[in-house]
Amino acid sequence: MNTGEVAFLAFSARGERLASRLAACLGGTVQRAGNAVRLDEWTAERFARCRALVYVGAVGIAVRAVAPHVRDKYADPAVVVVDEGGNFVVPLLSGHLGGANALARQIAHACGATAVITTATDVNGVFAVDEWARVQDCALDDPHKIKRISARLLGGETVRIRSAFSIAGTPPQGVELTQGEADVIVALHCGAEDALHLIPRALVLGVGCRRGAAAETLEARFAVLCAEQQVDPRAVCAAASIDLKADETGLLAFCRAHGWPLLTYSAQELRAVAGAFSASDFVQERTGVDNVCERSAVLASHGSLFAGKHAGAGVTLALAQKPIRLDWRWQDG
Repeated sequence: MNTGEVAFLAFSARGERLASRLAACLGGTVQRAGNAVRLDEWTAERFARCRALVYVGAVGIAVRAVAPHVRDKYADPAVVVVDEGGNFVVPLLSGHLGGANALARQIAHACGATAVITTATDVNGVFAVDEWARVQDCALDDPHKIKRISARLLGGETVRIRSAFSIAGTPPQGVELTQGEADVIVALHCGAEDALHLIPRALVLGVGCRRGAAAETLEARFAVLCAEQQVDPRAVCAAASIDLKADETGLLAFCRAHGWPLLTYSAQELRAVAGAFSASDFVQERTGVDNVCERSAVLASHGSLFAGKHAGAGVTLALAQKPIRLDWRWQDG
């Protein structure tokens, strides 16, 4: 599972010094190949769990190291190479969705290097819908449709975007906002239209459950909730509950399966949340607060209730929506 870590690997004393400078500036861990640190083992472990791998050395070494692990650009982590002299930075894998291009620009800025960006939309100065999705923290329903959108933009055609949320600023060249038929749709659900759907990760799932609730039960109830609310599950970015549930094995496994953090709060914190919530005397007696799922979702989201309490099989779920602020930035590095 992706940990969000940026891992640097150097091959010489000079490269290690540069890697340490970059990690201090951008965040990340640093190791040097040799002795106990084997290139193949380091790569295999971090390719599976890290957000980005940065090799401080030759491009050829990095290519041979990652080659056995490459799957596709929709799943691979960002892979970047910077020469040990700090002259050039080359994003090798996942330039847009994985953020390798942005990371390369950040590294170049930090050490005065030149970022060697080769993706077609960047070379031609064209809007990149996949990079826009990443910068705006949106999931994509079918990343394979990206190629179709990029081809239209590169061919000088107009791409129409329909959004359920306001987008600050002026659309970039080649992009038109529409309320009708669209090539790209931004919404919390995926419809039947043959468009590329972008789903803002803006919902928090509030959870209340009886002791020992199984991950499978939580998963089943979550599926029902999403279907009833016509919400794409990828719109959820975190789960929240009372601190009494912080060690619930099933709940923790459920969250891990989705890659969500579990945010927990005391009864006192939950009682202080303003709003009208579905009260339960039973829950009040057991936890010290009249509602867990709705209150925890609202508190964690810093927003408002999206879907009130759904109960079944000893589980209560609710959804709250974070404030959604979209703009037209598609490069953050």
